[in-house]
Amino acid sequence: MNQDVVLKSSLLNNPFSLPPGRSLSARLMACVVAASALTGVAGHATAQTTPAPKSAAKSGSQLSASEQQRGGQTTTQTAPPNPVIPDPRRNVPASIFTSFDANQKAQAAKVSAYLSSLQTLVGNFVQVGPDGSKTKGDFYIQKPGKVRFEYDPPTPIDIVADGSSLVVRDRKLATQDVYPLSQTPLRYLLSDRIDLLKDTNVIAVAADDLYVTITIEEKQALIGTSRLMLMLGAKDGQLKQWTVTDPQGYDTTVAVYNLDTTKKLDPAMFKIDFTTYPSTPPG
Repeated sequence: MNQDVVLKSSLLNNPFSLPPGRSLSARLMACVVAASALTGVAGHATAQTTPAPKSAAKSGSQLSASEQQRGGQTTTQTAPPNPVIPDPRRNVPASIFTSFDANQKAQAAKVSAYLSSLQTLVGNFVQVGPDGSKTKGDFYIQKPGKVRFEYDPPTPIDIVADGSSLVVRDRKLATQDVYPLSQTPLRYLLSDRIDLLKDTNVIAVAADDLYVTITIEEKQALIGTSRLMLMLGAKDGQLKQWTVTDPQGYDTTVAVYNLDTTKKLDPAMFKIDFTTYPSTPPG
């Protein structure tokens, strides 16, 4: 399997162009976000492939996060973090009778308030795929429902969500696979408002001196069980990373840094071209 396919496969974490049995979450996230955002699309969802529009020259708010930071428009740029790789033995079955004490409920409420307060988020990311490979890039979030992950060369992948659909675009092949945003774990990060304990199936809440960690589990008929583990800084309360575990148990971890919540983003960054849908992918 070549690196681009592995990358795609870890991007979404549920169907893509991975081997049979892997879900898009695994595909997309092996690729992010993003790989992500941040992802877990149902393996049986039908993906459509469309030619990707040619990229226009970047200007103003379309400059990459790293380009804007180099221009002095944000705080001092920090070095990429080393993502915290979860222990693969942690994925034991969750109890249906999971309950939380007052401190855990308070931690979950604090994380919910933080995620709900975000409207725009721009920064850099480091992604570790199921095979241990690392990729980097820039990401842009505009809530509700819009996100863009741009992978640094030589990775030819972009992930774009316009509020209802999400595409994984391959710049090298000039194609993009289309999935419902509602079927990816990214939707939790992109929701306008969220109460984790009410709106998701939280199975674990933990905190130490470094991180507050919340794990969400999702069960889908025919697909299986996937998980999203969010980690926020215990001191600053900011998002640090997330890990998506697909139904086959493969992890994709995305660590984010150089975060900026003040950028005004061009809506065109999140536009998806749906003008043509070839019946089969090229090549």
